[in-house]
Amino acid sequence: MPARGQRIGAVLAQLTPDYPDLTISKLRFLEAEGLVEPERAPSGYRLYAPADIERVRFILTAQRDRFWPLKVIKDNLDAMDRGLTVDAGTSAVPTPPQVTADPAVPRADDLVADEQPAPRLQATELAAATGAGRTLIDELVSFGLLRPDKQGYFAGESARIVAAAHDLGGFGIEARHLRVFRTAAEREVGLVDYAAAGAGRPDPAAIAAACLALHTALVKDELSRREA
Repeated sequence: MPARGQRIGAVLAQLTPDYPDLTISKLRFLEAEGLVEPERAPSGYRLYAPADIERVRFILTAQRDRFWPLKVIKDNLDAMDRGLTVDAGTSAVPTPPQVTADPAVPRADDLVADEQPAPRLQATELAAATGAGRTLIDELVSFGLLRPDKQGYFAGESARIVAAAHDLGGFGIEARHLRVFRTAAEREVGLVDYAAAGAGRPDPAAIAAACLALHTALVKDELSRREA
């Protein structure tokens, strides 16, 4: 079975060419200060993983090239552990990550109605197009998730609504549980209408996209807390 890390002597030999003043005592000191925490073998030997060695390199570079005190180094290591970008060769101030658009969230252009309207489908055609049963479609109508027009046809996003409900059914989520989604959508669109009526008449699609981005971020945040 391969070793899980290098012993302290091997680490010293690896780093000494770049840091000639490094000693075993210095490596032990860094551990005592809580700057690096190598694993211990059952025999008591320190085992430095590759990440531990890179951490030592960061510390030594910060001391040699930037003359950072231990307090600043500790703060930057903590920032690294929290996912921030730190460069021992430049500023002592960690760089927060740049927020980028979530590719899973529709853009404003995606929310604008297509020039070519969706076909108007009968219930049987909608069932055939989505693979869902007629019973599910009737239930979605009953609970307000599907809204046929005056002639009883289904258009707009009806097919996607049925397809999503059909997928959720595979997880044991029944149509009666989905009313909350329609209610939430109505409230979000109400908020969009309120904002769009404000000064400057902002684009409703852009407001809706921002609402969806917030909704997606909140759902992901809740899921990450359950996985933690």
